Amino acid sequence: MTKEAVKIVFPEGQDKRILKAAEIIAKRGIAVPILINGKAKGCESISVKGDEIDYAMNLVNEGKADGCICGAMHSTLKTIRSALHILKSKFASSYLFFPEKKMFFADCALNINPDSEQLAQIAEQTAESAKMLGIKPRVAFLSYSTKGSGKGESVDKVRKAAEIFKARNKSIISDGELQLDAAIVPEVAKLKGSRIIKGDANILIFPNLDAGNIGYKIAQRLGKMHALGPVLQGLKKPISDLSRGCSVDEIVEVAKIIVKQAQRKQTRFRVQKMRRHFLARRK
Repeated sequence: MTKEAVKIVFPEGQDKRILKAAEIIAKRGIAVPILINGKAKGCESISVKGDEIDYAMNLVNEGKADGCICGAMHSTLKTIRSALHILKSKFASSYLFFPEKKMFFADCALNINPDSEQLAQIAEQTAESAKMLGIKPRVAFLSYSTKGSGKGESVDKVRKAAEIFKARNKSIISDGELQLDAAIVPEVAKLKGSRIIKGDANILIFPNLDAGNIGYKIAQRLGKMHALGPVLQGLKKPISDLSRGCSVDEIVEVAKIIVKQAQRKQTRFRVQKMRRHFLARRK
């Protein structure tokens, strides 16, 4: 079973970073870039009048592209609004990936104040994303409290989310509610009674969008961590929103993630098609 070449559409074809990244992606054989209103060596090019992002999302929705990378020139809101409107989904979330530490932060772009069930779903989607990249998930549900050290509605929400996730995903290591230091520092985890994650979490689930967005920008700007994404989860096709401060290298790395997502979806589609064919023959 051979893998088809993945096509990624870039609606911001006028951005110099996008053009350079697309040329690298094509040259290295990572994917086939489709540039909207832009041209680069080895890439397909389409001229469009009107909303480039909506056009790009429609290409993905119609199967003419396998994924979309956007956000170098446009706001996260514009990218996400178009993706959710055209690639409809019951529930979606996002994550940022920090390759050097192999860590995932979620949700950092989409759900403003998720409830306990939604937090559990965000964790489930992010755990699947980690597995896709060959990383064994270790999920920490973050709070200002560790194991009852604090009280409040937000603490209760996070604790319940951790319980929901654990009940549905017994094979995945998870814990909560935890303060950040108890989730990622082994010595602090021992002092604060976190005996499951033991300060070695690689997926951090934030209680709301304020915390997630602030947290990842602190990690980027003060911690000097290299962030990829946000990558949207839960949509029927892979979509990634770039930071407007993104570099060429970051765009190329995000493309690699989109390719893995697309190939995973292609494989699932083939398996489902073969299963339907087999069942039809049995009848």
